[in-house]
Amino acid sequence: MTEIRTTAEAQEEAALPRAKVVHTAADAPETAEVKPLPPELTREPPEDKSPAQWAYERVLLYIQNFEEQLKEDEEVVLGLTGGEAGVLQIEGIGFFDPDILTFYGTDEYGARTQLIQHVNQLNVMLIAQPKLPEDEAPRRIGFRLARALEEEGHSGKQDR
Repeated sequence: MTEIRTTAEAQEEAALPRAKVVHTAADAPETAEVKPLPPELTREPPEDKSPAQWAYERVLLYIQNFEEQLKEDEEVVLGLTGGEAGVLQIEGIGFFDPDILTFYGTDEYGARTQLIQHVNQLNVMLIAQPKLPEDEAPRRIGFRLARALEEEGHSGKQDR
């Protein structure tokens, strides 16, 4: 049977970004591609966003989804690509229009680490790593990032 949609619904559907995922297991956990976009990300149309802002927002969704699936004794780290770069415990993420993303954190030795990445070269590997025993509770960056987006939406665009 054909579904009947209003003109407004068709226009809204055409403006929304498309995403798709296929998993080998039928019971695979829900991923960022199939979840509805949070309202904070739909306030501004994708075509009005810089590549850096749009990449930043989508990476945020992937990190938050990954963290939702972690065990209580795990934290997310970012696997750095290229050479012997190691991993980065994510403590912050930023973007600099039009095309730069920055990941802030510490490496596996506790050294302050920053990855500056052009959106055309973006490769992010999220890794579930046991949290350090001295940490009382796992740190969840994805939820802090989502909160920051919500706050931006209420106060307008956030500048430097």
